[in-house]
Amino acid sequence: MVEIKSYNGSDFKVLCEHGEWKIGFLRYSERFSRFKVLECHTETDEAFVLLTGRAKLYLCDETDEIHTYKMKKRTVYNVKKSVWHHITVSRGATVLVVENRNTCKDNTERKMV
Repeated sequence: MVEIKSYNGSDFKVLCEHGEWKIGFLRYSERFSRFKVLECHTETDEAFVLLTGRAKLYLCDETDEIHTYKMKKRTVYNVKKSVWHHITVSRGATVLVVENRNTCKDNTERKMV
């Protein structure tokens, strides 16, 4: 009838998968503590919602200019398919992430900044 899941660990963990979508929590870790790598998903958008703490979303436009967004709580940030991006979070932060179930290394590109 209902699945109830929570996550208080670090990094990113998928909590629920249904149909074509997966939902997870992103929390503080070395990978999300600083801005040094951009990634883009070539087949799907990816949505972020800051629940607790502080987070910044970095987006790179077609001219390679970086745009930084100080995320507001309970606001949806939908990063479009093939847009280079990265997120950093404070200790104790939790970000809800919604993305296509098949988002993986095979359809994600990465580059150093």
